[in-house]
Amino acid sequence: MSKTPFRIEQLDTVLYNSNLNPMGVPESVSKALAENLKNIIRYPSEYYDSLKKSISAYAVCDEANIVLSGGLSDMLRLYTSLIIPGKALLLVPTATEYENVLSIYGSDIDYYYLNEDENYMLNVSDFISKLDSSYDMLILGNPNNPTSQIISREDMKLIADACKRLDIFLIIDEMYIEFTEDYKELTSVPLVKEYDNIAVLRSVSKFFAVPGLRLAYSITSNPSHLEMIGVTTAPNNISTLTAAACIPMFSDEKYIEESRSQIHTERNLIYSAMNTNKNIKLIKPYANFMLVKILKEDITAQILEEHCRNKGIIIRNCSGFRGLNNKYIRFCFMKPKQNDLLVNSILELL
Repeated sequence: MSKTPFRIEQLDTVLYNSNLNPMGVPESVSKALAENLKNIIRYPSEYYDSLKKSISAYAVCDEANIVLSGGLSDMLRLYTSLIIPGKALLLVPTATEYENVLSIYGSDIDYYYLNEDENYMLNVSDFISKLDSSYDMLILGNPNNPTSQIISREDMKLIADACKRLDIFLIIDEMYIEFTEDYKELTSVPLVKEYDNIAVLRSVSKFFAVPGLRLAYSITSNPSHLEMIGVTTAPNNISTLTAAACIPMFSDEKYIEESRSQIHTERNLIYSAMNTNKNIKLIKPYANFMLVKILKEDITAQILEEHCRNKGIIIRNCSGFRGLNNKYIRFCFMKPKQNDLLVNSILELL
């Protein structure tokens, strides 16, 4: 009889490529969905004032500056359609969705390559020196995917200043920011009051583990964009159940604090457990996922991906990211016992 690879549970597959909060759906969401199921007969716009009030308290921003959308991809498309950038600038590596959206609108794209020797941290002064008035749009992930690196608010302010001078619209994607330490000191939301050439984008999919609810929101003070969005956006673009579920979610302090604590602990434990291995290079993470370079010559990302898959662990082969190759993987941080198996499985081959 052949041996069956050991798994967390024989029928369980753990999606380490999804970057979702391992705590799963908040109880506040499940409860709100059950209580409001009868209200699908009502139009969702009745909930929007309460939803924006909840987001405003959570993100510490002006309700009038909040824009709602059905997911981050939709939000990216919304702003790109407003600006129709002839030319845009992206980091490399970064989320593939940015390039996909810009390509849809026919934008020419330039690339700023992050330096592996600097752990893919952005060299802000050098980056600003490369900006010029030929660019119409700049998209920055903070934290950046897949590098899990961050840009401080002070540095982001310098970038916003340069963009303001050069008439570049700056989109800051904060999809993963709640997973970082001291994210309230990191977020660029306070800059919105000072700069009307930026939009801060967030989604509930990853931190609150509810990608099926399809809710993203942006914060901007650009008056012409807000006016245009108000005129052109469908008045009921967020469903009744999504709105009803998310209103209490943003004030679910128990879930929020436990999530941040667990990710903080597991991030440090995994980094410490793997950092002494000489066959891999870890890019020190600040979000809920980590980029790893395989240094062992006979092991590729595909080999490691298949090895982990046999144990019910799905990691991300990063060869599809511009600027990376088949020696890079990415995985998020899950529950402690799952993470133990992940680490052991990876180190088995390395």
